[in-house]
Amino acid sequence: MSRYAHPAGPRHADVLPEDNPPAPPEDLYTLDPRVWPGGAHRTDGEMVLGGVSATALARRHGTPLFVLDEEDFRARARDFRESFAAVGADVYYAGKALLTKAVARWVREEGLKLDVCSGGELAVALAAGFPPADIGLHGNNKSAAELDRAVEAGVGRIIVDSFDEIDRLERIAAERGARPRVLVRVTTGVEAHTHEFVATAHDDQKFGLALSTGAAERAVRRLLESDRIELVGLHSHIGSQIFDTAGFEVAARRVAAFLARVHAETGATLSELDLGGGLGIAYTPADTPLAAKDIAQSLSAIVARECAAGGLPVPRLSVEPGRAVAGPAGVTLYTVGTVKDVEGIRTYVSVDGGMSDNVRTALYGAEYTCAPASRAGSAEPMLSRLVGKHCESGDIIVNDLYLPRDLRPGDLVAVAATGAYCHSMASNYNHLPRPAVVAVRDGSSRTLVRRETEEDLLRLDQG
Repeated sequence: MSRYAHPAGPRHADVLPEDNPPAPPEDLYTLDPRVWPGGAHRTDGEMVLGGVSATALARRHGTPLFVLDEEDFRARARDFRESFAAVGADVYYAGKALLTKAVARWVREEGLKLDVCSGGELAVALAAGFPPADIGLHGNNKSAAELDRAVEAGVGRIIVDSFDEIDRLERIAAERGARPRVLVRVTTGVEAHTHEFVATAHDDQKFGLALSTGAAERAVRRLLESDRIELVGLHSHIGSQIFDTAGFEVAARRVAAFLARVHAETGATLSELDLGGGLGIAYTPADTPLAAKDIAQSLSAIVARECAAGGLPVPRLSVEPGRAVAGPAGVTLYTVGTVKDVEGIRTYVSVDGGMSDNVRTALYGAEYTCAPASRAGSAEPMLSRLVGKHCESGDIIVNDLYLPRDLRPGDLVAVAATGAYCHSMASNYNHLPRPAVVAVRDGSSRTLVRRETEEDLLRLDQG
C-alpha cells in the first residue's frame, strides 16, 4: 500500500458523520445581523443590500459579484476611530484585507490611517490621494524598489522585518538624503488561538525578529546607532481572526518588558507601540467578536499597566484592523448552475464562481454563512455543499449548509462576510475573469472595480 494513496471508498473525506449531521436552521431566509451587513433585509422574499435588490445587482453587474455596503464599512471605520481616539490611540486600516481607490478614500474620510504591505498597495493609496505621512508600509521581503518608493513618497513609517531590509533602507536613505521613521516588528512567541497559517507571532515563521533569540534586540541596537534611520517604536502582531485579548495581553507584557530593557541598557525611550490587527468577525452566528470599544479599552489598559510596571511612559498605541472593518460589509452574489444530489449524503450546489474568488475555505478551512438571495419559499431544507466551477475537488465555498429543496439553476445565493481577503486574494484560476466590486448605498450601486473580461486575460498573453 502506498504511503501517499489509499482506496477512497464511497465517502472519502466526508466530514459529516451519518449519525450526527448538523441541524437545519429554523428559517432558511433569516439574515442574522451579527453576520450580514447592517441594513440587509428581505423585500417580498428577495435579499436587499444597501437598498438594492439582489436581482437588480445581478442583472446590472453580473455574477459572481462582490457587493460592498458602503455605509456598513464607513460605520465600522468610524467605530474603530472613535473607540481608539478615546484612549489616545491611532487606527491604521490594513489595506491587505480590501483596497481600492474608493476604499482608500473612505478610510481617509472616516479619519483612519492606512497600512499597506506592497508596492502595489502603496500605488493604490497614492493614486487615491491618501496622505503619505499617514501610511505605514509592512512586508517581510520589501524590495529595494518598494522601499525607495516609500521613502521618496514620504510614508509616515516603515515596519522593518529583517537585517537585510535594514541594509537596503540605510542605502536608500543615504542616496535620497532622507531619514525614514521605522518600527521593528518583534516576534513575541505568543501562540494565538487561530489557524496555523494566520498565526504570526511564534518563532518558527517568516515574520519579524524574535525576542527569544536576541534578534529583536540586535536590530533595535543597530537602528539606535544608525544616523540614516529613525527608530520610533515596536510592532507586534500575533495572528488573525482572534476573539479575545488574552494573546494581546501576553504579547504586550513581553514587548513592554523589552521596552524597559532597551531603556535601561541604552537610555532610549521608544515612543510608539503597534499591536497589529487580527481582530475577528462573525462569519457564522456562532462567532462572538469583541466590540471595538471593548478592544480599545482592554488593549489600552494592558499597555498602561505593563509600562507602569516597567517604569516607562506609555507609548502612543496603534492597531491595524482590516477584516474587522471590511469583512462584514461584503457579500458575494452567485448564480446557481448545477444542483446535484448525491443520494444518502448531501446535495452539491455549484455556482458560477468558486476558489478563484474565495480561496479561504480551501486555504484555511474557513466557514461561511450562505442564504438564498433571489426569492423565498416554503420548501424543506436540504443538506448541501456550496461548490465552485473549478477543476478541483477542494473548490468548496461553504462545506455544510442547508438550502431550500426547490433551489434550481438560475437562482441567486449570497455568501456573507466576504468583504475581506476575497477580492484581495482572487485569481484567474482556470482562466476565470475576476468579479467586479460594486458599492451599494441609499438604493443605488456603483462599480469600484470593473469585471475582468477574456480580453483582459488575453491582453497579457504575449505568446
